[in-house]
Amino acid sequence: MTETLLVTGASGQLGRAVIRHLLGAQKVAPASIIATTRDPENLADLAALGITVRAADFNDPASLEKAFAGADRVLIVSTGDLDLKTGRRLKQHEAAVAAAKKAGVSHLLYTSMPNPEPVSPVLFAGDHYGTEQAIKASGIPYTIFRNGWYQENLFLALPHAIASGKWYSSAGDGRIAHGARDDMAAAIAAGLASGSKESNIYTLTGPHAYTTSEIATLVTEVTGKPLEVIQLPDEALTEGVKAAGLPEDFARIIVSFDANTRSGRIAMVTDAVETLSGRKPQTLKQFLEANKAALAG
Repeated sequence: MTETLLVTGASGQLGRAVIRHLLGAQKVAPASIIATTRDPENLADLAALGITVRAADFNDPASLEKAFAGADRVLIVSTGDLDLKTGRRLKQHEAAVAAAKKAGVSHLLYTSMPNPEPVSPVLFAGDHYGTEQAIKASGIPYTIFRNGWYQENLFLALPHAIASGKWYSSAGDGRIAHGARDDMAAAIAAGLASGSKESNIYTLTGPHAYTTSEIATLVTEVTGKPLEVIQLPDEALTEGVKAAGLPEDFARIIVSFDANTRSGRIAMVTDAVETLSGRKPQTLKQFLEANKAALAG
């Protein structure tokens, strides 16, 4: 019997990419896929393909239970609700886990982050750690994908840094193996479609870990524009990010990424993307070359 696969957050970039890979590389029939989102109208194109589209609001547990009905394998894509004061995202995820259990889901999959334990400098790591604990406590067999930082996240800092010639950072000599979002989506789709009954945790990364200075050297090589890395203490970097117009909470989150890199907790390189998806992951240089115009203006 064909399993029914459900993807939450299907209107987001990662969710849409996972569904694209389910239909493509994994050759899953549209009738075996359920895509959920707060606003089903945003998924009219998927419905037209024969995919079942359902409304699911992570702030409404009843809607989650209804949306998950009949699904065998459910992928919970972590929500983007990063309100540090309310703990709302963890509550949303816990509601989704509870709904999956009530719906009789046979396998639960979740997009987490590397090393989310409470000692992590990343300010929202507790959301992921708490969700992982809730999944394990549910008794449902699980696959947890600990997604490393996306290459696309570099769009937050690099265009301005390249334009000014200065990249302000507090990452020190810490290394990070940025991976392409689409590569991680391909790996997640493969895991979702695998039919695996075992519980597993995979850390998804790019193929090589670089320091900020090494990334700057690659940027200069690709764009021809010199880029100097200027290391600052976390506090000074936070003030600088706020001065650039970002709210304090978001500025603190961004700087916590650098603190995490500096601590060595994101330096790992794994082959999980290729092992799961069967494809070689995009290198950072390939990403920079493909996005040269957007990055360098």
